[in-house]
Amino acid sequence: MTLPPSLAPAPPRRLDPGWPLSVLCLGFPLWWLLGLSQVIFFIAAAGMAVILRRQGRLRTPRHFGVWLLFLGWMLAGVLLLWATAPGTVPGGGWTRVANFGVYSMWYAAITIAMLYVTNTATLVPTLRVVRLLGWMFVVTASFGVAAVFFPSFELTSPMELLLPRSVTSSNFVNSMIHPALAAGSDFLGYEQARPKAPFPYSNAWGNNLALYAPFFFLSWFGKDAGWRRKAAPLVLIAAALPITFSLNRGLWLAAILAAVYATVRLALNGHKRPVLALGSLAVVGALAFVSTPLYDTVVLRLETPHSNDRRASTAETVISTTASGSPIAGYGTTRTMQGSFNSLAGGETADCHQCAAPPLGTQGYLWRLILTTGFVGTALFLSFLGLQFLGRARGPDPVDVATCTVLLIAVVCFFVYDSLGSAMFTVAITVGLMARRAVEPERDPDAEEATQ
Repeated sequence: MTLPPSLAPAPPRRLDPGWPLSVLCLGFPLWWLLGLSQVIFFIAAAGMAVILRRQGRLRTPRHFGVWLLFLGWMLAGVLLLWATAPGTVPGGGWTRVANFGVYSMWYAAITIAMLYVTNTATLVPTLRVVRLLGWMFVVTASFGVAAVFFPSFELTSPMELLLPRSVTSSNFVNSMIHPALAAGSDFLGYEQARPKAPFPYSNAWGNNLALYAPFFFLSWFGKDAGWRRKAAPLVLIAAALPITFSLNRGLWLAAILAAVYATVRLALNGHKRPVLALGSLAVVGALAFVSTPLYDTVVLRLETPHSNDRRASTAETVISTTASGSPIAGYGTTRTMQGSFNSLAGGETADCHQCAAPPLGTQGYLWRLILTTGFVGTALFLSFLGLQFLGRARGPDPVDVATCTVLLIAVVCFFVYDSLGSAMFTVAITVGLMARRAVEPERDPDAEEATQ
């Protein structure tokens, strides 16, 4: 017997195609508390892969072949894991294999995210993606404010309780799964807490906040922002506090360059209201800044370069080591220097942790690219991003301006931040949004709605 349609059971309802991004962004404070703030990116990427599998034939961003060539170049680095770079500690064994595997997983995850955003324009509107990333700015800034007022807050996550002590005792693993609002520093001459939550490190906090900022401005100041437009200035005022106390000069520089670039682009495109709004915010912010103690903190930070010599020495050593040993393909993973920058006999002591040189390939994603993939791999990676930027550099609306600004911020941050991780995930989403605009800009009404 056939039941009438009104009585027939409804077919099983599939998850909304946008659930991976929604779960990732809307639930991010929870993932941080659970010790899953890094793992969740891989979970989201796995969900995206399932959705892409059901899609069938996939579109790719323009010049995607360059990206595939880079991935192949990067994967070929597995053959060089046991090679000894000049001036570095020989050996490394399976630790290098594990590191190579983790970073390969990140590249796989960001590739999936790029393709997911490219191929779901009709299922996950651009406005929704932009709002989720704008929300991540609010989350990151809110954690930063909490870190300023409660710098010593930390707790034991469920992940720490589940994993064996032999695993959680690793500093690298512990930073990923142990929720703490801030990290201490003393290079100003006194103890200064720097916001890091909901990410593992203070520099990661600054890197991610900078990349989310263009999406925040796009979704919280636009015509369709609704209640967000009234709350947006308050969010920015609150964010100024942790941005200053983060002591992140890379974040400060990226913010200034991004503001100048976005203002010029919007003005050239004839968008007067956003330009006036940005100009007004800049003037009011500058007046408020110079009249508060925040100004003294920034001046002191700029007068205390601290890590400049260390970063410069690391960059110079990476370039010289790669050029002399493996300029074409690099070495696959990072390397540990013998001694310090000043002496082969130098190194870390109980009273001087900074006496040891940082691992080569850290202190900036650009240096990781050079050491791990050589100058050829680095050129392929930067060429891919450059081609995406140029493809939308003359785009007429604020979506184009925002995405180009994100890529500009990303490249600036490559010099000082280890961006492979959550920051690169945002870059991949940005490239996917650019691919949408390049292929079918006229058929994306939600993007147009977000730009008014």
